[in-house]
Amino acid sequence: MAKVVVGMSGGVDSSVAAYLLKKQGYDVIGVTMQIWQNPDQACRLEERGCCGLSAVEDARRVAGVLGIPYYVMNFKDDFRKYVMDYFVDEYRHGRTPNPCIACNRYIKWEGLLKRSLDIGADYIATGHYARIETLPNGRIAIKNSVTAEKDQTYVLYSLTQEQLRHTLMPVGDYDKPTIRKIAEEAGLPVAHKRDSEDVCFIPDGDTGAFLDSELGAEAPGEGNYVDREGHILGKHKGITHYTIGQRKGLGVAFGHRVFVQKLDVPKNEVVLGENEDLFTDTLTADHLVYMSEEHFSEEKTYIGKIRYSDPGTPCHIRYSGDDLEVSFEKKVRAVTPGQALVLYDGDYVAGGGIIK
Repeated sequence: MAKVVVGMSGGVDSSVAAYLLKKQGYDVIGVTMQIWQNPDQACRLEERGCCGLSAVEDARRVAGVLGIPYYVMNFKDDFRKYVMDYFVDEYRHGRTPNPCIACNRYIKWEGLLKRSLDIGADYIATGHYARIETLPNGRIAIKNSVTAEKDQTYVLYSLTQEQLRHTLMPVGDYDKPTIRKIAEEAGLPVAHKRDSEDVCFIPDGDTGAFLDSELGAEAPGEGNYVDREGHILGKHKGITHYTIGQRKGLGVAFGHRVFVQKLDVPKNEVVLGENEDLFTDTLTADHLVYMSEEHFSEEKTYIGKIRYSDPGTPCHIRYSGDDLEVSFEKKVRAVTPGQALVLYDGDYVAGGGIIK
């Protein structure tokens, strides 16, 4: 009987993943990853339904219903290094990171998978809405889930072939209402628990205040808002408070809607402009990784996504040294340095990189 460690967040998706795998005959072990840095943060995470103390209690109750062993594993040092410190450093340099991608790559897979294999497991599993398939070329790839609304393939693009070889994702074959129905019929106590929110380590959602606290005296101070020609328009409160395409929270009335176009770190300036100025049909990406194929084809049309909520746009690629130059068939809005570019070949994740 194959042994699988299921990463249980205390939510309905990972709980149903454990239930489905047990039903399929796997020897299932439930694990919650402790990522909170101190007791105060654990309490503040309580209401978010992911990774806090409530996650532990909910996951433990589910494991009891399923009759599976359950453990809490400490990943707080890795989470600080690979997720929180990375998040802060990216903002410090004027980029907007996706912490979920870093967490998936380095904590849920690199960290949890290693520990799981060390204790004799064959696989790890999560409650992500995605599927895994082995392709005719022998590569293993993430495939879109059956539900576009909840699809999470974007945040999984950087997983390696070895990690995918030891991964199960049973939830990807269902939509959310069906998952909740399965949980209800199985008697799982989290059947109607609300979904967790993004950036689990910022409970109040105030990214700027979090960054100011983390950076302390190194936090960027106020500087100038400028237009595209460099004319001063007002004062901003620090570049870590802004991201490309942002309209709300600028703190200055301009008489019409303006949007963040660029963060100029050396000058400590936030460039503002019109909505139409945010559209482009090109970008450059680096830190390339490959999934469904060993290299991207300059002859192929891919679907490119530039953020989690992006439905995707047909595009073409060209290599330029170690970088990838991407041309979209129609303009895309608010290309943001630090976010991931994920390329799809049909329903499969071909790979991706980080937007420069």
